[in-house]
Amino acid sequence: MTEQENLMRRLQIQDFVITDINLYLDTHPTDQTALDYYKKYRDLRNQTLTAYIKQFGPITPEDVYADSWTWVESPWPWEGCV
Repeated sequence: MTEQENLMRRLQIQDFVITDINLYLDTHPTDQTALDYYKKYRDLRNQTLTAYIKQFGPITPEDVYADSWTWVESPWPWEGCV
């Protein structure tokens, strides 16, 4: 597995965990342990996303942080990934 595939897979896993815990928190909003878990995975996802963008470019247009419109300069995020 390439580094790009590895980071994309980590993002997918972290997105799944965040969505799952979000659904749980919808029905258990006072569960502090669950909220801490959510925050942990949100922070991990942000770190992984930053690493991906730095190495391989933006995944969505919202991820463009450069002074120029880099969204169209590299292959689309889904091209060549698992």
